[in-house]
Amino acid sequence: MFRAPPPWATALLLIPVSLLLAGLVWWPGGGWIELAEGFLWVFFAPALIATLLTTPIASALGGRLEWRRAALLALSVLLLELPLAAVARLAFDGFPQYLPALAMLPLFLQGPATWFRHMTLFGVSRASHPASILPTLIQPALAVVGVLAMYGVSPALLLAGVVFVLLGFLCSALLLRAADRPLQREFHTSGVALIRPMLDHVNGRDPSATRELEAFFSRFSIPANLSVRLLTFPGPDRVRASIALPTVHPGPFASLGASDLPRKVADRLGPAAGTVFVPHTPCDHDLDLPSRAEMDRVSDACRELLEGLGPVGPVEPVRASPLVSPYAGSLARAQLLGDTALVLVTQAPEPTDDIAFSVADRAVREASGRTGLSVALIDAHNSYIKDQGDISYGTPTAERLIRDVAAAVEAARTAAQLSPLEIGTSARTHYRIGADGIGPLGIRVLAIRTAGSTSAYVLIDGNNLLVGLRDPIVRALETLVDHAEVLTTDNHVVHEVDGGINPVGERAPLERLTRESTELLREAIRDLTPVGVRSACRELPSVPVLVPSFTARLLTSLSDTMAIFSNALLSTLFLLLAVSTAVLLVKP
Repeated sequence: MFRAPPPWATALLLIPVSLLLAGLVWWPGGGWIELAEGFLWVFFAPALIATLLTTPIASALGGRLEWRRAALLALSVLLLELPLAAVARLAFDGFPQYLPALAMLPLFLQGPATWFRHMTLFGVSRASHPASILPTLIQPALAVVGVLAMYGVSPALLLAGVVFVLLGFLCSALLLRAADRPLQREFHTSGVALIRPMLDHVNGRDPSATRELEAFFSRFSIPANLSVRLLTFPGPDRVRASIALPTVHPGPFASLGASDLPRKVADRLGPAAGTVFVPHTPCDHDLDLPSRAEMDRVSDACRELLEGLGPVGPVEPVRASPLVSPYAGSLARAQLLGDTALVLVTQAPEPTDDIAFSVADRAVREASGRTGLSVALIDAHNSYIKDQGDISYGTPTAERLIRDVAAAVEAARTAAQLSPLEIGTSARTHYRIGADGIGPLGIRVLAIRTAGSTSAYVLIDGNNLLVGLRDPIVRALETLVDHAEVLTTDNHVVHEVDGGINPVGERAPLERLTRESTELLREAIRDLTPVGVRSACRELPSVPVLVPSFTARLLTSLSDTMAIFSNALLSTLFLLLAVSTAVLLVKP
């Protein structure tokens, strides 16, 4: 994704590119007048007029193309023509006995111009051939008119211009049909038609575009029973912090459905919840929400839990433990806070990614059944290597995780004692997705002092942490506290960049992450305040979620689309050039 430059900046570039094209076609050999006419009538004026007219004409036909994109499209057409004009001019000069007069060269270029404009407008403006053909033809048709104005209207030139433009349109239609086949076959919808709403959603959160995309996702949803858990830390005057744990995966991407879940939940809880932490609960894309309606239901449930916990009261000691591990190398560590065991799961330093909900559900049920405690399970999601680290039900890793969760909860219960509880929080939210790989909630730190020990939880609003970064950050944090963990939210809003995944650490270096995490921890330690702890949980029956394996099917179809598109892009262009060259070789 990139933002097109302002129209005036792009329009200025039309002048040198048009001059260069005119030079390639008419110099040497043509006079200065012919060169100037070619610059003005064949290249610059059609491109400038296309910049001015494409947007209103596309809009009148039900499409949408911003001025900056219209200007960039006109310039891109000229840039595409540059290498083609250079090669064609060499051919015209090298084999004059086989090729027609030089006047055919600028007409020849209008085939690729039509091919590129129609392909772009079909995807970016409106996925309809009738609605896109007129704005497509503005630039190439005016260029043909410019050639006719220079050399006079003759049947040969007019027929050649029409044939080249028609060939460009047909090859573009062939390309678009080929690129649409994977999504049409799998989901019975046009993938190209989703490009425009995708751009509008990513670039401007356009409500109509968001509704169109979410309507597509909602077609592939099934009801599921979800749950929402809320852990709050009320002080003597207000709630100091809240940990919200909905069994929802923060996807699929951008701000659709449950993506950007941490911000949506925090906004709904509001200031009454104090500093809000929304770590990643163990689940995968099978628990993505298809639309904002389902996300609102989850957020409202969090708010209702907060309101149902009652007014803030006196702070009293609670039964609590340090953050403990049952043995060295355990996949789980736990801290008891009242009647709730907060359990962190990570495979770091090995790759760690999504944990199937079925694994987490069994782990929670078994640990809770053995101890009688409420178990709040968190996926630290903090050691990323592409396509590694998922935990599926029935695997040896899943069985080990289930045992380790139960052992960690038992270890926390054994270590617990009646103790005052203090927490401190801090946060920074100045980060940018493109520059830092960190989402809207930034970095948040929760420091907990109880049972003679201080623990720190650093939560980064991002999609996983590059492998190898977790340990040095934790070591730096543990110079200030007894135990620490760094977690990410798995927020898929950070995918709105080139490369898509955008794990934490890919853009923000380790040194900076370590420095800012320790600075925030110092602030949280200074903020330590006596609090109590309260927790509540609610079941949410029949919430629509994306059907199992939907994301895998979608990604496979998109991969097929990209593969077909890249192949068809070159093959249709080469086909266009070959057939257009054959037309040039036909002698009247």
